[in-house]
Amino acid sequence: MCAFSGRLRTLVKQEKKKKKGGGRKEAVSINLAGGFPGGADGFELVARFCYNDGRVLLCTSNLPLLHCAAVSLEMTEEVCACNLLAQAEAFVNGLYYWTWGDVLAAVRSCEPFAAAADASGLLDRLISALFSKITGATPGPGPGTPNRSSSSCSSSPDTAGLRRSSSSANKTPDSMRPCAGREWWFDDMTSLSPPTVEKVMRVLGCYGVENKNLILTRFLLHYLRAATRRPPALEREGAALAGLAETAVHGVALVGGTAFSCRGLFWVLRIVSAVGLSRECRHKLERLMGLMLDQATLDDLLVSGDDGGGVYDVNLVMRLVRVFVASEEEADAPSERMRKVGRLVDKYLGEISPDQGLKVSKFLAVAESLPDSARDCYDGVYRALDIYLESHPALSLEERTTLCRCLNYEKLTLEACKDLAKNRRIPPGVAVQALASQQCKLHISEPGPGGSATAAAGKERRPDPSSCSQSQTPRRRVARRATRSVDLGRRSGGDDDEKELLRLNLQRMQSRVVELERACKEMKGQMSRMAKGKSLSLSFGSGAASCHQTGGRGLPRLC
Repeated sequence: MCAFSGRLRTLVKQEKKKKKGGGRKEAVSINLAGGFPGGADGFELVARFCYNDGRVLLCTSNLPLLHCAAVSLEMTEEVCACNLLAQAEAFVNGLYYWTWGDVLAAVRSCEPFAAAADASGLLDRLISALFSKITGATPGPGPGTPNRSSSSCSSSPDTAGLRRSSSSANKTPDSMRPCAGREWWFDDMTSLSPPTVEKVMRVLGCYGVENKNLILTRFLLHYLRAATRRPPALEREGAALAGLAETAVHGVALVGGTAFSCRGLFWVLRIVSAVGLSRECRHKLERLMGLMLDQATLDDLLVSGDDGGGVYDVNLVMRLVRVFVASEEEADAPSERMRKVGRLVDKYLGEISPDQGLKVSKFLAVAESLPDSARDCYDGVYRALDIYLESHPALSLEERTTLCRCLNYEKLTLEACKDLAKNRRIPPGVAVQALASQQCKLHISEPGPGGSATAAAGKERRPDPSSCSQSQTPRRRVARRATRSVDLGRRSGGDDDEKELLRLNLQRMQSRVVELERACKEMKGQMSRMAKGKSLSLSFGSGAASCHQTGGRGLPRLC
C-alpha cells in the first residue's frame, strides 16, 4: 500500500529512522475509528484498490468514500501514476451527467464523514450538481461547471436568491435559480440530515438572516414538518434543526403577509415551535401575526400550551392582541377590524373557559386585553364567564366578584341581564348592579311628555320630575329591599334556603320595576292628554271672540 499512499510511505520512513537510532520498534498504525473516512469499510476499499494493482470499479455509491479516503491517505499522482485520487476526480468531473437520484444518494453517503467531504470540497461540488438538476441546467465544456446560457428556468424575484454566493462562484453557475412552483424535489430532500441541509443553505448563501428566498423558505418549512415526525432526529440534531427553523422564520418575516396568510403564519409557528426558536425570531413572527389578527379564526388561536399552565397557549394570544391593539391605537374611532378581533376574543374565551388549568388572572387578562370600544355588546363575555364559573365551582365569592369586573353592565342586552339576575353563580351584589344599570338605561331612553317626535329623533331626555315623583318612593323601597336581601345573602354563608329567597326577591324586584315603568308611562299619557285638551279650549274661545269683532267672518289663516 505504500506504493500508492504518500501518508503510509511517510509513516514507514519515520519508523525506519527510529529503528536505526536504536529506538523501540513499533508497528505502523492508523486510527480507523476516529479520523479515517468510513472507518474500517473505507480502509478495506482502499486496500482492495492497492492489492488489485490500482484498479477499482468506481460508481456513484462508493465514489464519496473512495475520494475522501484517497485524500486522507495522500494517494496523489506524485506518489503513483493513475492513482486513486486522480481516478476519483475524473469520475467526479462527470457528475453533472448523473441522474437526480445518483447525486442525491452521493450527497447522503457523505453524511457519516461530512467533515472530510467538506474539507476536500467534494460536498460543495455535489450540492452544486444537485441544484443544477433542480434548475434544469445542462453541463458545459468545463469540468464541474454547467453552461450558463442553457438554463431552462427564467429569472424571477423569488428564485434569484438561489444563486450561489460569490465565494463559490467558480463551482456553481449564476443561473442556478429554481422556477417558482417546482416542488417535486421537496420530498426527496427530506431524506438528508439536518447538518447536510444546513450545509446546503450555507453553500447557497441563504442561511440565517441571509435567507431572502421564498422557495427555500418553503422547503425548510416542509423539511421541518417532516423532521418533527421523527422524534429521534429531534433529540440527536436539535441544534441544527433550531438553526434551520430560525432561517425559515427570517425568510417568512421578509415576505410578510404577501406570501403567507394569517392561518399560514399560525401553521409556521406550530412547526418552528416544535424544534425550538429563539426569543428574537419568535418576537418577529408574532409581530407579523398580530398585525393580521383580524384575519384569524378560532381554530387558529387554539394553539396547545407547553408551559404547563393549561391546555391552550393563552400567553401567545395575549401577546398577539397587544400587538394588534398597539397598531390600532392611532385610529380616532374603533374600526371594524377592532370589532372583529373583539368578537374573535369573545369566542376564544368561551372555548378556553372549561379548562381546569386556566387561572382567574389569565381569564381576566384575556377579557381585558381589548379596550372597551372594541365591543358593542358584552353578551359574549358574559357567556364565557358563566361557562368558567360552571366549570370552576370551587371559586370563592371574592374570586367570582373579581371575575365579574370584566363585564360592562351597560353593554349587556336585556336578555343577558335577566339571565345574570337569575344566575346563582353570579354574586348578588353584581346582579343588583347589573339590574340597576339596565334600569338607568331604560330610564334615560324613554321619551318625555308630549315628545314623541323627540323620541323618534333618538334624543335622550331626562324624565319629568312631576310625572315620576309618585314612583320614586316605591323604587327606593325596592332598592332597600334588594340591599337587605344582599345583606341577608352575605350573612347566610352559602345556605341554600337563603339563596333561594334571594333569587325570589330579585325576581320580584325586577317585576316590580317593570310595573312601575308601565304606571309611569300611563301617568305621562294622561297628563299629556289633559294638557292638549286645555290648549284646545283656550284656542276655541279666542277664535270666537275674534269672529264677533269682525262681523262673524274669520280672517284667513296665514301660512
